[in-house]
Amino acid sequence: MKELLRTTDPTIIAFATAILEGEGIAVFPMDVHMSVLEGSIGILPRRLMVRDQDHFLARAIMGDHDIPCAN
Repeated sequence: MKELLRTTDPTIIAFATAILEGEGIAVFPMDVHMSVLEGSIGILPRRLMVRDQDHFLARAIMGDHDIPCAN
């Protein structure tokens, strides 16, 4: 698993998930339930993970939609 995206904006996570799943790439959201620890103020970033073999293609798709990827 490789990290593709890290953000505090849940709309970007939803948009990226929809795009990647539409292209047949399985995505795995991480840190989704961290709001319990932070008190729902949205300061802890959420991550979107993809399989190692899908990482290159997923980064290209994200770039086509102007969504910045994690380093």
